[in-house]
Amino acid sequence: MKRLFFITIVAFSLVACGGGNNNNNTNNTATTETPQEKQLNISILLDLSDRISPKINPNAQKNDVENIKTITEFFRVNMKRLNAYNAKGKIRVFLVPPPSNSEINSIVGKLNIDCSKMDNKGRKDVYDNLTELYAQNLDEIYKETIATSAWIGSDIWRFFKDDVKDYCIESDPNYRNILIILTDGYLYHEQSKYNTANRFAYLLNGNLAKYRKQSWKQLVEQNDFGIMTERNDLNELEVLVLEIKAENPNNKIDEDILPFVWKKWFDEMNVSRYEVYRSDLPANTKTRIESFLKSQ
Repeated sequence: MKRLFFITIVAFSLVACGGGNNNNNTNNTATTETPQEKQLNISILLDLSDRISPKINPNAQKNDVENIKTITEFFRVNMKRLNAYNAKGKIRVFLVPPPSNSEINSIVGKLNIDCSKMDNKGRKDVYDNLTELYAQNLDEIYKETIATSAWIGSDIWRFFKDDVKDYCIESDPNYRNILIILTDGYLYHEQSKYNTANRFAYLLNGNLAKYRKQSWKQLVEQNDFGIMTERNDLNELEVLVLEIKAENPNNKIDEDILPFVWKKWFDEMNVSRYEVYRSDLPANTKTRIESFLKSQ
């Protein structure tokens, strides 16, 4: 009887241990599973205001083109990981408002790429030529703009107010929606000169001057200074802002104030994830772009 009792206990223990091992194996498999690569939906908004004037910012064009090369190369890497058949990414350029120059608009049209509407041959052509296509056509956009522009400004504020959700967010959850803005951080367009109390549709010397003090952050918060917020539904959008740069070397503090105010604006619009970076050497900015795009 004792022997039978001992055999029963040993058998039960072996079954229990075996079951535990099976559960552990299942859990380990679940925790090490690689998340599925998402399709990319990348929008690039170019601020073609006087910040790109060679007299004001001689490095603007070069920096922008180099930064966008990094973006297009990341897009190509994503295509390779998904392989040609599954690659349905989208990448495009926005100018706000669209220029009256028909030549520039024609060039921008060439940069509107939608792999979801292409066959494998079309996707391969995008993979092989995307970076060169963007670099060449961006050079033309900048040259044409510099030669003909009256510098009316870039209406980034109105783009967020009216267009960003329709243009930059795919409802399909398989897409990762990313908006990348190349701007010096100042906001201005001749048709958007609004304000309510200390909230503005523009950021210029006139409304920044009083905050250029050591206690700028305290003053900004006390006065609720910032950008007018017209929406709070951008929880499916990631935003990367590059090339923030003080227009006057004597006002370098603007490079602290402007990112703070932009981030406050993104928080209020419920942007899911964002970074705002000062202008730097393209090699340094490349690291920041890649870090942002690789993180989800």
